[in-house]
Amino acid sequence: MKLTKKTHACVRLEKDGRTLVIDPGAFSEADAAVGADVVLVTHEHPDHFSEERLRAAMEARPDAEIWTLRSVADRISAAFPGRVHTVGHGDTFTAAGFDVQVHGELHAVIHPDIPRITNVGYLVDGGRVFHPGDALTVPDHAVETLMLPVMAPWSKISEVIDYVREVKPQRAYDVHDALLTDLARPIYDNQIGALGGARHLRLAPGESTAL
Repeated sequence: MKLTKKTHACVRLEKDGRTLVIDPGAFSEADAAVGADVVLVTHEHPDHFSEERLRAAMEARPDAEIWTLRSVADRISAAFPGRVHTVGHGDTFTAAGFDVQVHGELHAVIHPDIPRITNVGYLVDGGRVFHPGDALTVPDHAVETLMLPVMAPWSKISEVIDYVREVKPQRAYDVHDALLTDLARPIYDNQIGALGGARHLRLAPGESTAL
């Protein structure tokens, strides 16, 4: 499987000539989902869900489909009849050769005064990759590669480190990092790498690796 990091929370997975994209949001490249067979969206916040980017993907591939939670599906299903599938915690499905399990229900707490929205994470191919969206969901399954939301208004570095410790992946790649400045990156790299208990890795936008 080939993993390509796009800007912020978006990643592309490729295997056997098929492509799955997770969270092509407004911070990601305009063509982040173009060419995808499958698009997964974790929640409705614009840095994860962009109707413009989804429309580009669906128009580029007339057989492309989207799997997402109800709050997103309700906003886009009319534009793509028959091509948007609603999922929730505990669901499993196979799309374009990728086996996917859905984990989690709620977005992390931003502030007690802000109502929590729904959020799901996606475990791909039996734990090869797990993308939690905007939550620190621990799946009940071993994880090889964790897409780690490294910096957000709802998190602090001690929580990020403890999350890696709980999931116990073989490796963790940064996502949700568009707001992380170059000055801060070495601090995060050193502390997560030293304390997380897993290989902590980072890809620049557009950079790929083999899993």
